[in-house]
Amino acid sequence: MSKQAFQAAYIHCYELIRDKILNGELPGGTKLVEERLAEELGVSRTPVRESIRKLEQEGLIQKKRVVQPSVEDLRHIFEVRMLLEGFSARCAASYMDEATQEKVQECITIAREGTVDITMDANKQFHDLIVQASRNPEIVRIIDRMQSIIYLFRRAVVYYKRPFLIDEHQHILDAIRSHDAAAAERLMKEHLQADLDFYLHLGKH
Repeated sequence: MSKQAFQAAYIHCYELIRDKILNGELPGGTKLVEERLAEELGVSRTPVRESIRKLEQEGLIQKKRVVQPSVEDLRHIFEVRMLLEGFSARCAASYMDEATQEKVQECITIAREGTVDITMDANKQFHDLIVQASRNPEIVRIIDRMQSIIYLFRRAVVYYKRPFLIDEHQHILDAIRSHDAAAAERLMKEHLQADLDFYLHLGKH
């Protein structure tokens, strides 16, 4: 197999396995068997093995099983997000230009009216634009590596319609527009804490 063909097979496998995890087809705790997946996807075991390795780096798989984060794991993930995204919101209050602020406002407007999938995309873009406003490539890289695990939370929060979700986005943007760095950081941290509390509450039902 040529290098290009392998790369194509690997990307195909990675995306299929990731999507099966994200849409719940492979629920938490499922053991991933390379031979079975290779047969199912019509590829050799090597691209499957590489895909599993990448998904382990992203936090969706641990020890060949689909991740089932404990409450402690969830708190740790959200602590990292609160620190990095809170700091990014603080930076955005100083650095974000008007054109980007308009893009963020557009995300909020779309999310109010959209379907679950449209709202998910708009919410992701809202957070991504604020993270990029940190102007810190290391922060962008760390958050990017967490995107798959963040997706799992975001899907639950949007699907089960967490109250005030979009209003909180508006308040964060208002603080950024007012160049109120302290308020922007505090509101982002409170927003993410509310996401975590809502997700943990869902898990009890």
